[in-house]
Amino acid sequence: MGVSLKSSDDDDSGEVSEINVTPFIDVVLVLLIIFMVAAPLSTVDVPVDLPVSNALPQPRTDEPLYLTVQDDLNLVLGEEAIAREALRAAIDARTGGNRDERIFLRADAAVDYGDLMEVMNALRDAGYLKIALVGLENTGAAPAAGAAPQP
Repeated sequence: MGVSLKSSDDDDSGEVSEINVTPFIDVVLVLLIIFMVAAPLSTVDVPVDLPVSNALPQPRTDEPLYLTVQDDLNLVLGEEAIAREALRAAIDARTGGNRDERIFLRADAAVDYGDLMEVMNALRDAGYLKIALVGLENTGAAPAAGAAPQP
């Protein structure tokens, strides 16, 4: 049982001036679902053969400065053993006080992470912020027992 509020004497079939937004909302929701499904598909890794860079490699120092942490936590700067207390003075003597020189830090595999961080903190406290960690490249073959690590 419906009720009509219009009077029966209106002869004009009046136009509705309201916008029906229901189809618009339906279209927006469908587009939202399409983008939600398509976005993860566009982030899939695709194997690509990248071109070789023609940039010049950075010049290496004539003789890099290696600081080695042995398995018994002794420090070796280059080829000479040094005490932890003398680390700052020894590095300053080798670098001539140049704090921008890169220090290559290598450690035995048996050295605890905390001990390695203590050495890195000592280098940072001495003002040497350019520290490079040295490791072995993985060539697929296991290193021979007793083989010396290559820098």
